[in-house]
Amino acid sequence: MRVEDDADRGALLSGGELRILRALFGGKAGHVVAIGALAALSTAGTLALPLVVARLLEAVQHRHDVTGAALLMVLVGLGAAVAGTLAAYLLARLTERLVYRLRVATIRTSLALRLAEARREGGGNLATRLSGDVVRLKNAIDIGPIQIPTALVTLAGTLVIMGLIDWVLLLITLGGFLAALWIVALVILGLRRRYQAVQEGLGELATRFVFAVDALLIIKAYRAEEQVARELTGRARNLARLGLQTARLESLMAPAVTLGQQIALLAVLVGGGTRLLAGELALADFVAFLLYLLQLTAPLLMLASGVADIQAGVTARERFNRLFALPTDADAPARTADGHGAGYGAAAPANPAPGAAPDGWPGGPAVPAVRFERVGYSYIPGDEPALREVDLTVPARGLTALVGPSGAGKTTVLGLIERFMTPDSGRVLVFGRDTTELTPAELRARIAYVDQSFTLLRDTVRANLTLGQDRPVPDEVLLHALAKVGLDEQVLRLPDGLDTVIGGANDLSGGQRQRLALARAILADAPLVLLDEPTSQLDSGNELRLREIVDDLARDRAVLVVAHRLSTVQHADRVIVLDRGRVLAVGTHDELLAGCAPYAELVHGQLLGGPQDPPRDA
Repeated sequence: MRVEDDADRGALLSGGELRILRALFGGKAGHVVAIGALAALSTAGTLALPLVVARLLEAVQHRHDVTGAALLMVLVGLGAAVAGTLAAYLLARLTERLVYRLRVATIRTSLALRLAEARREGGGNLATRLSGDVVRLKNAIDIGPIQIPTALVTLAGTLVIMGLIDWVLLLITLGGFLAALWIVALVILGLRRRYQAVQEGLGELATRFVFAVDALLIIKAYRAEEQVARELTGRARNLARLGLQTARLESLMAPAVTLGQQIALLAVLVGGGTRLLAGELALADFVAFLLYLLQLTAPLLMLASGVADIQAGVTARERFNRLFALPTDADAPARTADGHGAGYGAAAPANPAPGAAPDGWPGGPAVPAVRFERVGYSYIPGDEPALREVDLTVPARGLTALVGPSGAGKTTVLGLIERFMTPDSGRVLVFGRDTTELTPAELRARIAYVDQSFTLLRDTVRANLTLGQDRPVPDEVLLHALAKVGLDEQVLRLPDGLDTVIGGANDLSGGQRQRLALARAILADAPLVLLDEPTSQLDSGNELRLREIVDDLARDRAVLVVAHRLSTVQHADRVIVLDRGRVLAVGTHDELLAGCAPYAELVHGQLLGGPQDPPRDA
């Protein structure tokens, strides 16, 4: 089966919500007709089969030729089975198509979420959408569009035929099933709340487990394996208790329906036998009625279990709706000068040449690469501001260092430039344009960024180097960038060279990962380079190499580096000193050393602040 690559949110959502039937059957009218026709044939065969058996019994009773009746019985039974199988297969094709589109839309939405929303959801909770929620939704689809309507039609048709055969026995049957249906209704009402709790608990457990695995080095270093395992075990225990409660309710349905059938069967045997002996009911009709009574259990069980699966599917659908409703970068369109949104549909243009202004932007070295105008920002409204009325400028060319003690707001400055978050007050301009006048894609196409964690994907060296590149990059270009950071020989010694997957047996050291992240920034060829303490994992030899690379980059573009080492700032063209969210001073290293006492204290104490947490908001 060819899987269509039609997985954007717009193809799945209607009115901002996931509409299962629309997404499942949209544009597939032929499939819908075929599935409906096959399901109708299967239902008709199921309803006709007891009557055919009754006619066969009549033929036997009157010693007529049974060949035709027997052949008809086989054809009806086989036809019903084949039609039902084909209908289920055609529905499965559509279901797998929907599951694929839903998974891809979930992946794209998760990656497009604003940082704050992604961190609030948690990686494990987002991953649960791809596994547990998708499975529950798939189960609901498997049973909903065909099996429940078929069960309803079969149930209604069976009751009608039973009434035509003998309405007295039908009333006896309904009386026997009455108590069972009441129990099933109560069970269904209680299941939805428990399905919701189970899925939420599973997402939280997965999120915390992912965090624990990511922090495994520290957990082992502090001998905290048992402590963390106890916390996770407690959550798993609560999840098991919820699952047991859910299973207890689900287990009541089949026995309740079976009990109702047994009560009805006993009553029908007694009542039907009496009517048979009195001559009020033919033997063939009595047998047909009993067959319909036995057949009645299957659609009832299907309806009961189907409604439970649909309840679980509704819960999963609500979780997808909550995910798709979260703000993404696509929901932060550019605001044009007249205040109207510029939209997010257009792709970001290619990176301009280093040192050149992007098309349509203010140009020339007189236009700063970055300018903050009275910028204020708080991660939590009402909390202590991370930045307070900050004014700073980063020239279009040259190296600018941002220094200050831990918590001064240095990484927050980089986050605002990247538009991982937006200022509470003031403006952030990049190459003369307010960042709110640009889409995130347009803005970030002009910026190369190396974060303080030098984050790499668990993918090949090539994929990490070309992250964000639209076109293939020749090997010689990749190796040249690696040579600039002194990593080409190490990469070539890996088992598969550039195509070696980083991680596991072929992981890199901290310094090597940092240099690989720097090589990626070099390949981005952006006019603005942001470096969040790029020397933290480098030895003296590689630190010198890094300084040469940064100096080379700064000749024709803007480089803003968050610096924690004295060696990083000594040769900077400009140093900006931050403390408690305010700019204390701006100047060269020598100027600040002579005229800024807080800077002199930082320098003499080599206390330029440790790595900070990444931005918490977006």
